[in-house]
Formats: sequence, structure tokens, C-alpha cells
Amino acid sequence: MPMFLVTIHRSGPEWDPSSPMEEQSGWTEHAAFMDGLVEDGFIVLGGPLSDGTRVAHAVEAESEEEIRATLARDPWSETHLRVDSVEPWEIRLDGRSA
Repeated sequence: MPMFLVTIHRSGPEWDPSSPMEEQSGWTEHAAFMDGLVEDGFIVLGGPLSDGTRVAHAVEAESEEEIRATLARDPWSETHLRVDSVEPWEIRLDGRSA
């Protein structure tokens, strides 16, 4: 299955930049949704970037369309988070299986 690098921006009408991620409205529902994507093997790796406004995910999916459709089901989609980019990513070095 192809790998993609997905960048997500923390923005939207309900994102409060003065509060930590875990104190945002709808956090419990968002966290449960994301945990499910990890359990399903959709998200391989993910986490915030140092600028504090973006998140990156390594995603295994068939297409960009599948990724966008899946992330659109996130309770935070368009209220707290927006997908910035979805880039095909050719993995040439992978130490996870070592």
C-alpha cells in the first residue's frame, strides 16, 4: 500500500490558540477517532511539528482521495484542523522492522 505524508494545520473557527490541544472542545471525540485510525493501520506515525500549528502524519492509503475522505470524518475536521497537503512519499529507509 502506498505511503503518504499528510500535513495538517491547527486552525478553524473552534481552535483556541491559547489552550493546549487536550483542552480544546471535542478533544475526547477527536482523540478516539485518531486512535481508531492508528489501530486500523491507516496512520503509521503522527505528531505535532515544532511550530505548534501543524501536525504531520505518515499514512498508508490507496490514494489522496481516500485520505481526504477519511480525515473529513474527524470530529475536528474544518472546525479545529484543516488538511494542508497530502504528498506521496517513497520510503527508502525504514528502521521500524529492524
